[in-house]
Amino acid sequence: MNFFELLKIEFIKVKRSKIVPLIFIAPLLVVASGVANLSTYFTPEYTNAWPAMFIQSALVYAYYLLPFSMIVVCVMIAGRETQNNGILKMLALPVSRYKLSLAKFCILMFYLFMEMVVFLAVFVVAGLIATGTMGITETLPVLYLFKWCVGLFLTMLPSVAAMWMIIVLFEKPLLSVGLNLLLVIPGVLAANTPVWILYPYCYSGYLVSCSLHDFTIAASGSALTLFPFLPCAVLVFVLALALAVTQFGKKEMR
Repeated sequence: MNFFELLKIEFIKVKRSKIVPLIFIAPLLVVASGVANLSTYFTPEYTNAWPAMFIQSALVYAYYLLPFSMIVVCVMIAGRETQNNGILKMLALPVSRYKLSLAKFCILMFYLFMEMVVFLAVFVVAGLIATGTMGITETLPVLYLFKWCVGLFLTMLPSVAAMWMIIVLFEKPLLSVGLNLLLVIPGVLAANTPVWILYPYCYSGYLVSCSLHDFTIAASGSALTLFPFLPCAVLVFVLALALAVTQFGKKEMR
């Protein structure tokens, strides 16, 4: 069985799950709160009202709502195998457990991508409706929103890899969920320390925080620099994913 066949099987497994409705919840909450406060943004003091609203709305989303939703998705994907000893049945087949773990992680990345698409789509639709009904003349910057959604997706990858690693390492879902939640909560504090690059759970939030700071002080000196962030993020991603792949199904094989 090749890797693409495994991906197809994994998609079939999660096809009837409640993951798709789940990835709509966080974007809808964020966009609804932002649109509800439109009047506070479109004033003479704001020259870039749409970017300001997007950044301030995305702050809570990047630090908490997006990671929380990805934790639930991780558990739901892993739970498909734990039900009725499904993992034992899969491991009994002539299938590499490394490929199986990678396939599941690819499904996880797909749902992260889908949530970013939903976030962008909901924001654009709500923005167009608000523009038409409230008489707002400032054009909705779709390309700007697209750029930030891509940034959120890329900065979330190390965090998602770490979440998946914890889900694989700890057999009990309650323990793995609790540990992931505990690691997400201090993300804001970690982002304000010099060693934030070692804490993948704060990457997306830090990206938005930098942009919010630039808007506040009307400068660009706090922009996220690629070095040493990029090498460290890649290293965290590779190590977490490698550990998850090598440890997947190891306990059941004993």
